[in-house]
Amino acid sequence: MNAYWKQGNNRGNNLLLAYKTLGVVFGGLVTSPLYVYPSMHLKSPTEDDYLGIYSIMFWTLTLIGVVKYASIALKADDQGEGGTFALYSLLCRNLNIGILPSKCMDSNSKVSHSSGHEGAKDHSRLGKFFEKSIIARRVLLFIAMLGTCMLIGDGVLTPAISVLSAMDGIRAPFPSVSKSWVEALSAAALILLFLMQKFGTSRVSFLFSPIMGAWTITTPLVGIYSIVQHYPSIFKALSPHYIFHFFWRSGKDGWLLLGGTVLCITGSEALFADLGHFSRPSIQIAFFLTIYPSLVLTYAGQTAYLIKNPSDHDDGFYKFIPTPIYWPIFIIATSAAIVASQSLISATFSIIKQSVVLDYFPRVKVVHTSPSKEGEVYSPEINYILMILCVLVILIFGDGKDIGNAFGVVVSLVMLITTILLTLVMIMIWRTPPVLVALYFFVFFVMEGVYVSAVFTKFLEGGWIPFAISLILAFIMFGWFYGRQRKIEYELTHKISLDRLEQLLSDPSVQRVPGLCFFYNKIQDGLTPVLEHYIKNMKSLHKVTIFTTLSYLLVPKVAQHERIVIDKLGLKGVYGCVIQYGFADSLNLEGDDFVSLVTNSLQAYKKDTDPEIEEILDLEEARRSGVVHIRGKARFYTGKSCSWFDRIMLAFYEVLHSNCRTALPALGVPLPQRIEVGMLYEA
Repeated sequence: MNAYWKQGNNRGNNLLLAYKTLGVVFGGLVTSPLYVYPSMHLKSPTEDDYLGIYSIMFWTLTLIGVVKYASIALKADDQGEGGTFALYSLLCRNLNIGILPSKCMDSNSKVSHSSGHEGAKDHSRLGKFFEKSIIARRVLLFIAMLGTCMLIGDGVLTPAISVLSAMDGIRAPFPSVSKSWVEALSAAALILLFLMQKFGTSRVSFLFSPIMGAWTITTPLVGIYSIVQHYPSIFKALSPHYIFHFFWRSGKDGWLLLGGTVLCITGSEALFADLGHFSRPSIQIAFFLTIYPSLVLTYAGQTAYLIKNPSDHDDGFYKFIPTPIYWPIFIIATSAAIVASQSLISATFSIIKQSVVLDYFPRVKVVHTSPSKEGEVYSPEINYILMILCVLVILIFGDGKDIGNAFGVVVSLVMLITTILLTLVMIMIWRTPPVLVALYFFVFFVMEGVYVSAVFTKFLEGGWIPFAISLILAFIMFGWFYGRQRKIEYELTHKISLDRLEQLLSDPSVQRVPGLCFFYNKIQDGLTPVLEHYIKNMKSLHKVTIFTTLSYLLVPKVAQHERIVIDKLGLKGVYGCVIQYGFADSLNLEGDDFVSLVTNSLQAYKKDTDPEIEEILDLEEARRSGVVHIRGKARFYTGKSCSWFDRIMLAFYEVLHSNCRTALPALGVPLPQRIEVGMLYEA
């Protein structure tokens, strides 16, 4: 009986989440009818042309939307997260082909769905090739970074083109409204949307889901009406032979039109990237039962109308709306377009958070807006940068066709990169039969490769926009990654062992001064080289020194009794402390509370393991003498022996490092107690 109720409760939760996904995940995908036909450069289209175009869109939605993303990609999560970088992280976790920070590899974290496919010892031949080839690993990292940056570019273009296309509908009944007014209204609507992001995905989705629900229901109903009125036999175009006939007749012109038809699958990557905000069953339920049927019927209705009115393709959405319901649909469309922007905004927050946690992106503020869902995050800095870029795209490139050209480049490239990474997951982790892998790769790589070749012809007509954005972001990611790797290599090479620490403290000139010191350390198997630099120059160490490491675990909350792990390091007054916290834990403690938490744990540890009253008294006396928090702040020194590449990349890393947030959360430590010890690492 309990199992029955539990199953019913899970089903109810999935249905509720499926309802919420309408306002977050599918906005970009389900509102694509607003701009697909207007983005196509059609010249005197015929009935057969429209049937061929609809057939292409139907099979694109079916193969890429249903088969690739909803059925396959959603199963390739990395600890509940989705997106291109999650696929790369998944490969790194299961194979020795990348360097992931230890904080992300904790054994206490939840195991992803995909980890059940892991073969730790008997890696495939392809897996062994990647493990041995540094070039192959770097190429894989570059592909993952490019996909991530392209998706962020998508987060800029989706809001711009969706809102601009919807707002443009006001010019049909009111021709006197200028294009500049439409652009200004679109920019204002987007600014309002970005200002709402701080309230969190759950609250935003509950507000937005009714709007998207209304859109998802009304547009297919209008589509059915249009089919009955204009072209009842439209569904004969579901036969693939219409695609072959279309390309046979139109040749190069038909190939170029793919730059517009690819927009019908816009937002499908968000279906995968937003996985961390929801759950796989909820996304699948919403997609199969509402989104996919809605798109198929809406495009069928648009095409049916255009077959009878072939010259209306430049305004292919609003022209097929019956006059009596024009204004209600306009209001729903405009609201839905604003909401549609949410899907890529949420996806951008997710992938930035993944990249920051994995140390592939400069540290920005990431706020967890849900106490139970790790993937539900918000980043103020990223939010306002996206807002500025979206408004600039609208004001500078106000023409929807130019933005559509840029959009096609992003959509097709991200899909192609996801296909490549998914293929590697199938081969190296899932161990999918080779025949199925070959079938998957051939179908999707060829299909998406043709789309990419078509959209690249529009590079100079707006397609350069996402490339410029992605290139800047990729340079930032690579610069940060390169600097972090060089810093980790130096620290591991020059780490201080306990024997070395004992030697340093045995020097008669080194004094143990009164007080309690928290010395922050990032290395788990050893101590930071900043420590030796500090002792040699200050000729002192506090009588009680606690080497403190902050450990991020992929769980919502860490139990209070597991939060602090204390260990004695074998030297008098020297201890190790690991502070473990989950994604929903708050580290913004008051300074005194934080110190009390650690010292109480240390006293309890001493009583349980080695009850020496003298050391407990020393601890209390040290705290009364004063508390200080010390963290290292290392910079690179690039001498004459450094290559020009190191000089450029490490200088760029220093600029990023100086302007990003500190790795050490504030913890409420008073400013007078904070000390930063500077040190130069020789590159």
